[in-house]
Amino acid sequence: MLSVTAEPTTATIRRYRETDLAAVYDICVRTADAGQDARGKYRSDDLMGDLFAGPYVFLEPEVAFVLDEGGRAVGYIVGTPDTAAFARAYRERWIPRLADRYRVPPQPPVSPDEQMLALHYWPERLLWPGLAEYPAHLHIDLLPAFQGAGYGRALMASFCDAVTEAGAAGVHVTVVADNVPAIGFYRRLGFEPLAVDDPGPVVYLGRKL
Repeated sequence: MLSVTAEPTTATIRRYRETDLAAVYDICVRTADAGQDARGKYRSDDLMGDLFAGPYVFLEPEVAFVLDEGGRAVGYIVGTPDTAAFARAYRERWIPRLADRYRVPPQPPVSPDEQMLALHYWPERLLWPGLAEYPAHLHIDLLPAFQGAGYGRALMASFCDAVTEAGAAGVHVTVVADNVPAIGFYRRLGFEPLAVDDPGPVVYLGRKL
């Protein structure tokens, strides 16, 4: 198990456990607005977790890791070694699991909630031609007090080791274009911009494993 120490706290990285779910959701919403707190932005504070954390720990728990400080998760990394398989599993297993929670949004979606739910009901958005070279993808979030201390780099190392062992040849991320700190973080870890037709409001970055 990889561990990192920083003052004034000592935190360790370990595999995700089901008892971490509430903490992971809390971290997710607190960092979901381009790295800033998104609580109160949507009708439910669980919406961000239901899109960007919950499906990963449900479908791919073997490559999910948390940063543990004093027995509670204060950061996490989740993802998949096989984005195409994940998109299929999301439609077959995750969407039905939340069917009683969220209605299919109108087209075109208008409100912020509808725009997010449009992503939920369209997991095929994760599919793009570069998956042959960069089949894995991830989401990483840490509470502000634990950022900038090397924990993000250590979480990335744990995840990349896990998806490499699972057979992934490369990993990619998508980042909102105006989230400059996140883009800088990935670039420092060797991720390079990827050419994608019509990427929308995000940039694609990838790294070979």
